[in-house]
Amino acid sequence: MTLKDRISEDIKTAMKAKDKIRLETVRSIKKVLIEKESDIRGTGRDTLTESEEFDVLVQQAKQRRDSVEQYRNANRNDLADKEAEELAIIETYLPQQLTEDELSAIVDAIIAKTGASSPKDMGQVMGPAMQAVKGRADGKAVQGMVKAKLSS
Repeated sequence: MTLKDRISEDIKTAMKAKDKIRLETVRSIKKVLIEKESDIRGTGRDTLTESEEFDVLVQQAKQRRDSVEQYRNANRNDLADKEAEELAIIETYLPQQLTEDELSAIVDAIIAKTGASSPKDMGQVMGPAMQAVKGRADGKAVQGMVKAKLSS
């Protein structure tokens, strides 16, 4: 079952269950997927690749995380809670997130492979690290981990 099919089924399920937040969130994901598909139509393809669909989900999750943070900083907990609920729904479509130990092991391996030894080498580590954890860890968490390991 493709992501688009799964989302369509989830829209039906949310409508039947009268789950307003889930329905809005899943519809917003579907809308972005349709927009991305229309953007690529001129390239000779009709559908997004699995990787492109995955990128859309990662982008949507990142937007929600940023919104939660901004709303919390502005003391708008009502809006932050709504965004957090939407984020939880989006995360059900993403692979399971890495634990801190798993992320640490990946970063250690990349540091060893690249020979990075100081904060100046952060760029050499971040690119491969983000590719290795794509969608399974937040970019800020990866950056913090890399910075901490290269600073010590």
